[in-house]
Amino acid sequence: MTDSEIQGRDGERLQKILARLGFGSRRVCEDLISEGRVSINGVVAVLGSRVDVNEDLVEVDGVRLGVQPDFVAYLLNKPKGVVSSASDNLGRKTVVDFVPNDPRVFPVGRLDIDTEGLILLTNDGTLAHHIMHPSFGLKKEYLVRVSRSVSKSAISSLRNGIALDDGLTAPAEVGVLGERLLRIAIHEGRNRQIRRMIEALGMQVERLVRVRIGPISDNTLEPGNYRPLSQKELRLLSLEVFK
Repeated sequence: MTDSEIQGRDGERLQKILARLGFGSRRVCEDLISEGRVSINGVVAVLGSRVDVNEDLVEVDGVRLGVQPDFVAYLLNKPKGVVSSASDNLGRKTVVDFVPNDPRVFPVGRLDIDTEGLILLTNDGTLAHHIMHPSFGLKKEYLVRVSRSVSKSAISSLRNGIALDDGLTAPAEVGVLGERLLRIAIHEGRNRQIRRMIEALGMQVERLVRVRIGPISDNTLEPGNYRPLSQKELRLLSLEVFK
């Protein structure tokens, strides 16, 4: 697509979109465009460029933006006993019950019903796919309280990979916070993976809390509360999953 084709298209002015996304005033956004830091579908944008918010891929400094006017991304601190789905045929409370119902969103990945902590919800399928897919390597970090003291050999096994029925896990990052308290970071998304890894070592998980998703964390967010991701957080997240 040529510069003239970009300029001649229907759609919303690029600088207006950037201003709406928090990059600064219209003038600041015009400077971003003039400096060649913004692209539309891989082509460097120019002043006067217009964007089809439902079709076009917009990047600033190589980082993809969510430009849909109804784009939302929420961070929720999921309480124990809540289902990580958009609906539940048993009538249990789900994560979408804690956030606004318009626009409609869906959870990014899953936490099992007994696991607490941070989960993202969005209406952007591409962003969700990149966050969830293990090939993009986004780390999720958990606090894990186990049923007995953790041996050095158990820590070593976690760091080297655990043989599960669906294959060897990738090496985990493990920190020892107490006799029975661990901090574990993994980038895979297997079903109940942390619990299964701990059980394979002859222990049980007594409490499991996800505290970080890539660059996103918030130790002030109370269970059951949510907030929108900031533009800074969205840019940091995009840097990791769209690299």
